[in-house]
Amino acid sequence: MPGETCSRSPREGRGVPLRLRIGTRRSALALAQAQEVASRLALLGVESELVPMVTSGDRGVPASNHRTGLKGLFVLEIERALAAGGIDLAVHSAKDLPSDDPEGIRVAAVLERAAPFDVLVTREAGVPAGTVIGTSSLRRQAQLRRSRPELVIRDIRGNVDTRLAKLERGEVDGLVLAAAGLARLGLAPPFSIPLPLEEMVPAPGQGALAVQARSTGYAIEAVRQLDHAPSRVAFEAERRLVALVGGGCALPLGAYAERRGDAVRLLAVVMSPDGGDLARAQAEAPGADEVAREVAALLLARGAGPILAAAREGA
Repeated sequence: MPGETCSRSPREGRGVPLRLRIGTRRSALALAQAQEVASRLALLGVESELVPMVTSGDRGVPASNHRTGLKGLFVLEIERALAAGGIDLAVHSAKDLPSDDPEGIRVAAVLERAAPFDVLVTREAGVPAGTVIGTSSLRRQAQLRRSRPELVIRDIRGNVDTRLAKLERGEVDGLVLAAAGLARLGLAPPFSIPLPLEEMVPAPGQGALAVQARSTGYAIEAVRQLDHAPSRVAFEAERRLVALVGGGCALPLGAYAERRGDAVRLLAVVMSPDGGDLARAQAEAPGADEVAREVAALLLARGAGPILAAAREGA
């Protein structure tokens, strides 16, 4: 609180922290995302500080070691610190969150969503046949192989800076990256092609920031003021769909929801990693849960289950 000194315990003063401690991964993008939340809290008169943490995913632990796979590896330690009271808030890219919250923890706010789409970043102008495109995402690989079979897809890993460095060194000719991540890092590559929704359906939650807090207390009440209703309903529709079909960020599932008047529209696609098998569905409904259920039923009726099961076995 303004005027208080830093020498006091953050738990002193009528039970309210002097500063909310925001847990985040240590990558440049994660820190930028957490700082965005801190800046918005400051506008509300709420002081905060960042607490960078290393997750299992950052240490390279195999996804098979966690029940929620790749997603859980990037949030597990942060959620544990939140539950134990070591931090007051946790900031995640919404696409990294598993489809359910741990007991006692809630997504207190979903900030206004940034551009949710992907972009194709290349070292030189033009994308001729034989161009080598790097991405580790099965979702991106599958959709590129289907829409642009003339390209060569190569697995490439690392944070945004690492992948851009590999592009600069010529290890690949291009990358598929999230537009929101580039914007939050202040990066504007000279050769960047937006990929339309018809060609590349984004990951569920892509572009949105989710802020977790314990279910009760000052922190959840403070951060609720940052919640953006249209972004929240889109997040909930996409997240619910993932739970219903059993997909995830490591599987070839794309989903994009948006509020349109009094309805929520949801588009989703499930595709085999080679781009050959496709299940696609779209629907509108009054709420997030209703539209997610409708689209999930359509996807499963069109063969999404076996596609996702085969992708899990091959992951």
